[in-house]
Amino acid sequence: MATQRKLGRRSDHRSAMLRNQVSSLIEHGRITTTVTRAKETRQMAEKMMTLAKKNDLHSKRAISSYIYDKELARKLVEDLAPQYVDRNGGYTRILKLGPRRGDGSEMAILEWVEAGSKKEQVVKED
Repeated sequence: MATQRKLGRRSDHRSAMLRNQVSSLIEHGRITTTVTRAKETRQMAEKMMTLAKKNDLHSKRAISSYIYDKELARKLVEDLAPQYVDRNGGYTRILKLGPRRGDGSEMAILEWVEAGSKKEQVVKED
């Protein structure tokens, strides 16, 4: 794994927080969090989606070892992954919201990219 942001947490707390955020992203489709947490969560969410697209036994077990809720792991493999079969990465997007009112932390929305809505170029005919 590449260098990881510490996010002001011990390693066990940080890994649990990232697992929970990835699970929430799978469950709800979008989450609101700080920009740095969103960037870390995106890394793991993209890895989970890449595993889910393979759809073999090893991948399912690797997903289940990271996402503890069996129903969410099933949702990732059976419902979300088939939407991204033709996409080679870039399954999520981060939309920045601006500073949080309480402490000024930069906030962002992390969400899945819509699989079917590829940018289509409109060609004008003469």
